[in-house]
Amino acid sequence: MAWRELLSRNLKELRFIFCQSSPASSLTREFVNTNYKDLKTLNPKLPILIRECRGIEPQLWARYDMGVERCVRLDGLTQAQISKKLEELVKIGAALKG
Repeated sequence: MAWRELLSRNLKELRFIFCQSSPASSLTREFVNTNYKDLKTLNPKLPILIRECRGIEPQLWARYDMGVERCVRLDGLTQAQISKKLEELVKIGAALKG
């Protein structure tokens, strides 16, 4: 998964927003618990923010150059689907640069 190493080249910030207890956010919580260490190791200078808020639907936000942001809803997505959405956000960042 070479795209994981490109996070810091194509993104300025990555934010996971989810509820700390709702079933709708359980797969997102699991994704963060499983993948955070790997993502941070590969991109040590990239801010990867984890925001927990009661009752909110799980979301993934990517901030690019010039303050451009994109949001992806994660409700009901599996870990593989969340990973695919993150990969798509990285590709958007590459397209915005080029």
